[in-house]
Amino acid sequence: MHLKKHLVSIIPIFCLIYSSSLFAQDNISSDDLFKQARTAAFNKKDYKLAIELSRKALEKSPDYSDIRIFLGRVYTWTDKKDSARIEFEKVLSRDKGNEDASMAYTDLEYWNDDPAKALNICENGLASHPDSKELLLRKSKCLIELKRFRDANDVINLLLKADPKNDAARALAEKIKDLGSKNKIGISYDFTGFDKQFADPWHLASISYNRSTSLGAVIGRINYANRFTTSAVQFEADAYPRISKTFYSYVSGGVSNKSGVFPQYRAGFSLYANLPKSFEAEAGFRYLYFSDATWIYTASIGKYFKSYWFNFRTYVTPDNKNISRSFSFTTRYYFGGAYDYLSLGLSTGISPDDRINNIQLGNKNKLKSNGISAGFYKTIHKLNIISITAGWMNQEYLASTFGNQYNFGLAYQKRF
Repeated sequence: MHLKKHLVSIIPIFCLIYSSSLFAQDNISSDDLFKQARTAAFNKKDYKLAIELSRKALEKSPDYSDIRIFLGRVYTWTDKKDSARIEFEKVLSRDKGNEDASMAYTDLEYWNDDPAKALNICENGLASHPDSKELLLRKSKCLIELKRFRDANDVINLLLKADPKNDAARALAEKIKDLGSKNKIGISYDFTGFDKQFADPWHLASISYNRSTSLGAVIGRINYANRFTTSAVQFEADAYPRISKTFYSYVSGGVSNKSGVFPQYRAGFSLYANLPKSFEAEAGFRYLYFSDATWIYTASIGKYFKSYWFNFRTYVTPDNKNISRSFSFTTRYYFGGAYDYLSLGLSTGISPDDRINNIQLGNKNKLKSNGISAGFYKTIHKLNIISITAGWMNQEYLASTFGNQYNFGLAYQKRF
């Protein structure tokens, strides 16, 4: 009897608490639910809860575009592509060209391998927001995937003109700079003088042809050098095949008729990865054959920051006795497009990629060297590129005997 009385008295209290709880939940605003959904997605990675909270918020405010775009993004992250499309299209049906919805919808189609549809969505957004930096960046990426490299280059240059410190655009411009024109020819000349090591200066002249293809840039080059009062010719071929949105590679080879002036054979391979936050990483190897083979392994990390590019690289050369290492740090300051910049480099050791000095890697004594270099690169009338470079190296050419080396270079390239 007493238990029955207690239950009769407690049940109304529970009902009152439950009713109050439901009333409190119903009174939560769509903004508060949106805030909870963002916390669930970004802080807790609980996408299921984020979707539930977003849908509840939309029941209260069905025309709240920010919530609907967020819900579409969460659907994208959880591979619910059709549900995401429905949400984005609802927003765009009410607000044609909505910038955030256009960006989110473009991302969905771009990352699901439909760059043509992504480009169409992006261009609809740009019709309403022609100065949108985010949409211009996405448009250039779509054009790259469609292999419309010249159009992509034009869009990137337009974006960089409006926002020179946009590091994401800067990284993209550098990635496709050799694909913006179908053809490019170049000539260059480098003079190298010594105060002690050699009595006669070195001369190096090159002519190159660059062809843009759907797979990436392909370059053929003929080098002529006079070193040690001896002349020789080297033939080289380089290629930069694109593998995916994230990866591309470098493949290179060369042969010379005289190994005392150039390495008799050379080859190289690197794999590049375009990373988030405008970082780029590389790992690969270089092969040089003088009187015997030299294998060199390399790795680098690069970063675009506003109008600057920073790169740190190391070369590692193992042999039977020890492992030698060399390091270089390079920075560029861009004052225009991808070919308009000032460069500064600091180095220890000799790079196998340095056509001026890599002949000295045939010296097995592993002597020390330190250097500094600078360059000026400028585009003239869009299709002409000139460069002026200078460098100094202090090198141990005999045990405990050092000498200075001076380099001066001029180059011209024509795009067409």
